[in-house]
Amino acid sequence: MTLRRIRLVLWTLVAFALVGVLALQWAGRRPEPPQPPFRPDFALQDEAGRTYGMEDFRGSFALVFFGFTNCPDVCPTTMSEVAQVMDDLGPEADKVRPLFISIDPERDRRQGLAGYLAAFHPAILGLAGDGAATQAATESFKVHFGREEDPAAPDGYSMSHSPGLFLVGPDGEWLRQFPYETPAAEILADIQERI
Repeated sequence: MTLRRIRLVLWTLVAFALVGVLALQWAGRRPEPPQPPFRPDFALQDEAGRTYGMEDFRGSFALVFFGFTNCPDVCPTTMSEVAQVMDDLGPEADKVRPLFISIDPERDRRQGLAGYLAAFHPAILGLAGDGAATQAATESFKVHFGREEDPAAPDGYSMSHSPGLFLVGPDGEWLRQFPYETPAAEILADIQERI
């Protein structure tokens, strides 16, 4: 066998091996099933006792935040950003519903959740439930929260929680999370693009 013929046989074997490897890889790939839309939900009450769920806000964008009224920094900062967004939306503000969901419902109700939120913006709706409803809401939004003993805090405890602000679309589908300290202008621009 000549050197030329040996090279031809070797290159042919390499080509067959490469085709075989590619065929095995292609056969092993299966298309991923489409992911169902992420539609968080809850069943929580306002201060007047009316129960709300995400279906009550269909047709509007919802800005959802989980927090508590004794929060020293994250909650008031975020509510200030939300208030700025609502003011800057002008006539389009009626297309967005800001929601504050209490992770400390018993104390927040006692201290006046509606009054706390009105100090930021009249459009912010405060919602709270019992322990089970609060747990279900946080699980639906994939939010962490927990009680932390703190002798220096009111009532001797504080709450840790995920600080994100969530945007839910008019169809109830989760659109995105704005990290803590996202400027109001950035939140506003994102919402205006979607309206």
